[in-house]
Amino acid sequence: MENNFSIYNTLTRTKQLFKPLHEGKVGMYVCGPTVYGDGHLGHARPAITFDVLFRYLRHLGYKVRYVRNITDVGHLEHDADDGEDKIAKKARLEQLEPMEVVQHYLTRYHKAMEALNVLPPSIEPHASGHIIEQIEYIKKILESGYAYISDGSVYFDVPKFNRDHPYGKLSGRNVDELLSNTRELDGQDQKHHPADFALWKKAAPEHIMHWPSPWSEGFPGWHLECSTMGEKYLGESFDIHGGGMDLMFPHHECEIAQSVAHNGHDTVRYWMHNNMITINGKKMGKSLGNFITLDEFFNGTHPLLEQPYSPMTIRFFILQAHYRGTVDFSNEALKASEKALGRMLEGYRRLQELTPSESSTIDVSDIRRKCYEAMDDDMNTPMVIANLFDALRLVNQVKDGHATATQADIDELKTVFDTFLVDILGVRTEMAGDSAEALKPFEGAVELLLDVRAKAKASKDWATSDLIRDRLAALGFTVKDTKDGAEWSLS
Repeated sequence: MENNFSIYNTLTRTKQLFKPLHEGKVGMYVCGPTVYGDGHLGHARPAITFDVLFRYLRHLGYKVRYVRNITDVGHLEHDADDGEDKIAKKARLEQLEPMEVVQHYLTRYHKAMEALNVLPPSIEPHASGHIIEQIEYIKKILESGYAYISDGSVYFDVPKFNRDHPYGKLSGRNVDELLSNTRELDGQDQKHHPADFALWKKAAPEHIMHWPSPWSEGFPGWHLECSTMGEKYLGESFDIHGGGMDLMFPHHECEIAQSVAHNGHDTVRYWMHNNMITINGKKMGKSLGNFITLDEFFNGTHPLLEQPYSPMTIRFFILQAHYRGTVDFSNEALKASEKALGRMLEGYRRLQELTPSESSTIDVSDIRRKCYEAMDDDMNTPMVIANLFDALRLVNQVKDGHATATQADIDELKTVFDTFLVDILGVRTEMAGDSAEALKPFEGAVELLLDVRAKAKASKDWATSDLIRDRLAALGFTVKDTKDGAEWSLS
């Protein structure tokens, strides 16, 4: 299968033409959430980024197996090898079973993803459901000599691995510096070296979630889960591994080390990372306590929000930036996205109403090609959106009577919008916040007012005409005068 799709491979720091391991098939793994709280804007970005990648690969004709995991055990506080398990801590504070916490927040995460029009992955494995596979994975790493047992826990030996393989090649960390600058251990720590990381942790008596293993009653390390589940569902080598840039070190770096120690070779061919959502220049995240949940965005209930923002406004806001660039949250930026999305959806609606002519005075021949070129250039969604706005100008010219289009040109425009706006970018085209169904009760009243306004205009009663338009605008209805009469839409 031939394609021109290039993606930026974090591992090589270059854009590379995408060629899958197996003809016509793609294996893709993306790090999903640790479900101990509501999803926030930082969770929405990787979900939307890799949803667009999933959609585009399928559009290109590939059969895609998309695996996005759920971390429900082993993710300790501060992303380190000590402290409480994040889910167990939440369970203790709320006097719940840990799996009650998982189920509650997973249900809410799925609901938010559905609102954002993020397609479900092919497989959504839970770390707690793959304990046996993780134990077997650790055994092989121990056999390879790159791990050691210490008081019932198992640690990965980073200095030993680094002597044989480059640890740090994904993140670009200077590991010699890392290894030489870390503090000397005082003999009380179970690790041989501070850079070593846990593959299996012996559970303290108060630890809620634990399983039997050859080494102790305990639980798996956070990094190990993804290596094990990725290999189980996608094989010893697969095409794409995605996630947020904040996971590059240590999480993904540790994944690479584990896979090489387990298999003798790298597992992932293309590493893709989306950049961060920032708020006042700092990464938005639960650990920093500066996050706004998706429900708060949808309802407008957070103190930093001036109004609610619909799920499609959030999606459009994220897609207006390239996935590898940072996006800084502000009400001004979200309002601008809301306005731009409104223009896009109104243009899409007008496109459906175009009347064909015998000949065209517009040229639509290049739009589709430009959209494909933008997507093929490392998923340049801002350029796709810019091309669609160029196309909307043509739609509005025709609708307003300043240009003409044949049926073939109108069909081409519809194909472009249905392909790129709806199928690939995943934007729902019903009016933001309400479906056309919900507007039906208003239609008769608005049409009646516009009839009165048309009569007022015909008799040159401009005051009444303007009053009706302005009062409708105050209620959230936009009125636009065209050669065929007045059009209205919900702002």
